[in-house]
Amino acid sequence: MAKSEAELRLHDLFVRGLAGDAAAYRAFLQQLALHLRAFLGRRLFGWPDEVEDLVQECLLAMHNQRHTYQPDQPLTAWVHAIARYKMIDLLRAKAGRDALHEPLDDELAVFADSATEASDARRDLSGLLATLPDRHRLPIVHTKLEGLSVAETARLTGMSESAVKVGVHRGLKALAQKIREAR
Repeated sequence: MAKSEAELRLHDLFVRGLAGDAAAYRAFLQQLALHLRAFLGRRLFGWPDEVEDLVQECLLAMHNQRHTYQPDQPLTAWVHAIARYKMIDLLRAKAGRDALHEPLDDELAVFADSATEASDARRDLSGLLATLPDRHRLPIVHTKLEGLSVAETARLTGMSESAVKVGVHRGLKALAQKIREAR
């Protein structure tokens, strides 16, 4: 069978399966699984276990999304789109898991920095904030440093929510100006 004939047969089986022919749908899934193994196997060479898991995920996704297929459109485009999305999900998950297994060495910058740098930064920030009036300093401290919401900060300080937002904006603007002047 030429590729176009195989695609036509696969399309025919799928459309018949959508119409309720269980035998045609079963045959479609079996043939599609072979096609997906080849498609994904070429792209994920060296990961045979992941290929088989991904084939099963693709088949499930295609079954669950079968109502989205438009019979007048090419079946392979729809199948490959779903398979690519599933493959991308696998690669993203695998990259995230692999990053968790990187060793922590003493050479990393995290360990090389002095512990006093953080305390120096805190001291410098406290000094800068102390130069601001309360209407600017308190909203910055509560919303930006302590992570409170604008509403929580308003209740805590007795200011309106609008005043808290304005205080944060004007306070940050004043801090930025002080930093520029210090340079």
